[in-house]
Amino acid sequence: MLNTTANVDVSRRGFLKLSATAAATLTVLSLSANLTGCSSEQASTGFLVLRQEDIVCLSALLPVLYSGAIPSAQMHSHVQAALTAIDQNLAHFSPSMRKLTLKLFNTLNNPLTRGPLTGVWSSWSQASSADIQQFLQRWHNSRFDLLKMGHNALLQLAMLAHYGQASAWQHCAYPGPPRLH
Repeated sequence: MLNTTANVDVSRRGFLKLSATAAATLTVLSLSANLTGCSSEQASTGFLVLRQEDIVCLSALLPVLYSGAIPSAQMHSHVQAALTAIDQNLAHFSPSMRKLTLKLFNTLNNPLTRGPLTGVWSSWSQASSADIQQFLQRWHNSRFDLLKMGHNALLQLAMLAHYGQASAWQHCAYPGPPRLH
């Protein structure tokens, strides 16, 4: 007669070992990517903080986040304005918040961490809207607080940029900030 309890214990032990190994591997890969310069620290031309790979990532994410709120004919110009607004906002963040946000972008842009953490295995420029929606849902519903915080950070960056534009005020009946004399 087989002892199924022993088999379950071995299975659980094996799963825990695999999980610990995977977590350690992702940590080492992420650190090595940062140390070897896989992520540029130079802001893209015309930007204060955002790097080229951040712009590519956000250019893929923002249309999905703004879907339904922005007419498709206006999406490109709105995303361009949002990128500028996000860059301006990041430039005014505290150094520690800016650093954390750039670490989030490093994680999203690094191919070694992007695939396992987001489920988006291709580059952001090749990701479909469905892939991005699944990634956002995955992080929003994650049991890991760090991924939920990453989702919230992306959403807050996008919403801050959106509602900072006068074109977004009409649909929510906001007359705009008061004029100071």
